[in-house]
Amino acid sequence: MVTSSQTLADPMPPWPDAARGSPKAYLVGGGIASMAAAAFLIRDGDMLGQDITILEETNKVGGSLDGAGSPKVGYVLRGGRMIERKYVCTFDLFSSIPTLDGSRSVTDEIYAWNETMKTASRSRLVRNGQRQTAPDFGLSERHILTIERLAVEPEGLLGKTTIADQFDSAFFRTNFWFMWCTTFAFQPWHSAVEFKRYLVRFAHMVSGFDRLEGIMRTVYNQFDSLVRPLQQWLDERGVVFALDTRVTHLGFRDENGGTTVTRIATVRGGRGDEVMVEPDDLVLVTLGSMTEGSRFGSMRQAPALDGEADARSTGVGSWDLWKAIAKDRPAFGNPSAFANHVGQSKWLSFTTTLYDSALLKVVRDLTGNVPGEGGLITFPDSPWLMSIVIPHQPHFIGQPADVAVLWGYGLKVDEFGDFVRKPMSACTGLEIMTELLGHLHVTEETPHILETCLCIPCMMPFITSQFLPRQSGDRPEVIPAGSKNLAFIGQFCELPEDVVFTVEYSVRSAQTAVYRMLGLEREPPPVYKGCFDPRVLFKAFLALHDIHA
Repeated sequence: MVTSSQTLADPMPPWPDAARGSPKAYLVGGGIASMAAAAFLIRDGDMLGQDITILEETNKVGGSLDGAGSPKVGYVLRGGRMIERKYVCTFDLFSSIPTLDGSRSVTDEIYAWNETMKTASRSRLVRNGQRQTAPDFGLSERHILTIERLAVEPEGLLGKTTIADQFDSAFFRTNFWFMWCTTFAFQPWHSAVEFKRYLVRFAHMVSGFDRLEGIMRTVYNQFDSLVRPLQQWLDERGVVFALDTRVTHLGFRDENGGTTVTRIATVRGGRGDEVMVEPDDLVLVTLGSMTEGSRFGSMRQAPALDGEADARSTGVGSWDLWKAIAKDRPAFGNPSAFANHVGQSKWLSFTTTLYDSALLKVVRDLTGNVPGEGGLITFPDSPWLMSIVIPHQPHFIGQPADVAVLWGYGLKVDEFGDFVRKPMSACTGLEIMTELLGHLHVTEETPHILETCLCIPCMMPFITSQFLPRQSGDRPEVIPAGSKNLAFIGQFCELPEDVVFTVEYSVRSAQTAVYRMLGLEREPPPVYKGCFDPRVLFKAFLALHDIHA
């Protein structure tokens, strides 16, 4: 069996023998969607793990839920997804997955942890070196009426309009926008439909949004707390992880109005290879990738923007695959709607490893929160629209007690900074930390902090590509029309009512695909709809009007 520690030099596993009789499942992409699908195939579909193969282009599973590094070279997180109690599919899945030590389920661990470490921000916004505790939203009546209209307006009428098409310019200077856009990573040019879905999906969180109430955390980063236990569970059941295996195309047979996958073309160990797929086998493909083409910098070097990333040329695996299989097949969606607009989908994150507690003390004294308690801190006056979060420490399994980690990002990466007169996208880790310390109004301690930290920036060309304006059909159905043995999972298939850029969306897509492809008489748990609860709506109404009970 291949494990996540496989390197390019390790021998490749043999493909499953299709002649053995039992149907096989091939899952393209090693992110949380494919891993969840494998778990549902075993748990609910009674498949044997040995009949399931996950094909992953890199040498590590987890996809965008990554976390790596060490105290010596620095820790790295490209990002982390928000979790809250209404992620019913996610908690359903992880209720069956034990923690790494086997003491309880991952779901139980998360619930217990968040009873101990409740998110209660005392400084959601910081301006001019001063914290703002539970800041007012600052919405006009016109803004509120627009929000209420969007909540009920059919998506078909919104079409490919943007958020900026729906609101006046003053909306984008309100505290509501600063808090909403940085929590979820929205830009004014993003899809009004996606913005509407978020308003409806998270209506129950609006009343506590100024303190980030209801947001949950895992004990460690999401790779250590979610991916590693799930991988261990799959390993124990014999699931085959074919790492360093890039899928380049799928072969199809079209007959009698249906489409069947017949082969999977791959590159393994630098050599072309293929998997022959039988009609009763299953193929589940994770479309696109938020973190494809990511490039890292260092303390002394800015991260590059991948020149191949704009999808006008080849070389970007997951996007190339989607474009290849969608050619002349409109039911497979339109990848260009998401992949060809890097200028509108890129931003930059940074992970800072701290070898001294000075900065932690500065942030604690400013915010009134200890690490892990406050959540995201945004600097609205920052030209980069910079935000940081200091999680509970240790954030990585095995992280030493005298080392801490913080994570941050900027949404306006092409703007010049206040303290470093360069675009964020052109800044080194040292320069990013200099800008951050400036907005924290750190002075005397700046040289010491800069000497005792290691900041690794990361440019991600496609990180919010799933938010770009789209029209019906750009995201294909989980089971595309006419498909006999192919399903799509991940952030770029269509799931009405739920919201992309979440772990929940990936897990729901996997659960939906497995249940439908296996013909199981069951459905994933329904999306929570707090927008139909009068109590939720009343609290949201008061919050939007800055009426504090």
